[in-house]
Amino acid sequence: MSDARRVEPMTQLRGVLHVPGDKSGSHRALMLSALAAGESSIHGLSGGLDVTSTSRIVCQLGAQRHDDANVVHIEGPGDGLRASTHPLDCGNSGTTMRLIAGIVSGVEGEHALIGDESLSRRPMDRVAEPLNRMGARVRGSGPREHAPLYVSGSDTLHAISYHVPTASAQVKSAVLLAGLRAQGATQIIEDVRTRSTTEDMLRQAGVTLTSTDVGDGRHIVLQPGRPIPQHWRVPGDPSQAAFFAVLGLIHADADLVIQEIDTSPERIGFVGVLERMGGQIALRTGDGTTDLLCRSSSLHATEIHAREIPSVDEVPILTVAAAAAVGVSAFIGMGELRLKESDRFAGSIRLAQSLGCRVWSEGDDFFVEGVGDARRFNDFEVEAGLDHRMVMSSAAAAAAGHGCRIGGVETVSSSYPGFFDDLGSLQ
Repeated sequence: MSDARRVEPMTQLRGVLHVPGDKSGSHRALMLSALAAGESSIHGLSGGLDVTSTSRIVCQLGAQRHDDANVVHIEGPGDGLRASTHPLDCGNSGTTMRLIAGIVSGVEGEHALIGDESLSRRPMDRVAEPLNRMGARVRGSGPREHAPLYVSGSDTLHAISYHVPTASAQVKSAVLLAGLRAQGATQIIEDVRTRSTTEDMLRQAGVTLTSTDVGDGRHIVLQPGRPIPQHWRVPGDPSQAAFFAVLGLIHADADLVIQEIDTSPERIGFVGVLERMGGQIALRTGDGTTDLLCRSSSLHATEIHAREIPSVDEVPILTVAAAAAVGVSAFIGMGELRLKESDRFAGSIRLAQSLGCRVWSEGDDFFVEGVGDARRFNDFEVEAGLDHRMVMSSAAAAAAGHGCRIGGVETVSSSYPGFFDDLGSLQ
């Protein structure tokens, strides 16, 4: 097993912890700061490698960064971003590649976006198509436009009305960021509401944007303009909190507090799912921040629809919750999992099977018959490849159950470098 680590069961879990700054907010704070003219500050920036890739790229494009204690300062160039003579290395970050593609579509010149082996397998046609319609030229390899991605930017983009075919905050954000430099109003139509981080932060930065909920979806209209420098505060990442939330519920003796997390409605769908499963989990608000409280619970099966968690990022750890529950949980409409850092659809199934569950799939749905108690989990082995969420989901299952050996643990550095330290601090 590559870079393997043994995770032992933990007899008791107690503690208060902070998860890293929200990755979505961190990426966007860096990008909007670089697009603004002047200095912005960012408190709580994620230290993961994905966000580091974004930071490095915005500096390649002409922004400047300096750090002061726990605050990151970004100076956006007065005359705007400019093309780099070197490839823009996005590492393992799909968010970086898709959103930067939107930004450089409006920056005159040639831009090469590259990534690691895992990112180079992820489809980029979903951003290439609308950006090409706006007047950029975006091309990759094969019909799905895999990286390396080459973008010919234009300072004469034109606005479009775009109906996002598959729920994706990244695609929506790429188009909105390109729309900042377009002629006319850019319109986005979503059939399923995805995280509103981009819209919220654009408005905070002084960009004129309206957002209207329509049924289960949303209609967004953005006027072109340049962001204004801001003092950004990035809350804790709820998708990272989810690993500890599930661990706290399925462990036999746990009482945990996860402090100061982002509670945007599209980001905390997993909380409602776990409540529905009988979990003792609650959000506590005070002093302008929100903590997540969770303690040992007896879980029962439920039906989980992709629209409840539009990014589907929390599905692997919810699979662990389903494995500990009584009954058969159904994961409905989860095809998007196949297009993540790894095939998380297959990975989630393998993980549940490794824990001792009966699992089967039908099209884009899969079903997990739980063993009823995490103490009945198998001691197992898993190769996580280049997928940080599979590492952390496996570790949570191991800590509540009978341990496991995980290969590929180094990939947690992409999003949560201190994960194992935080896990160990709870004993």
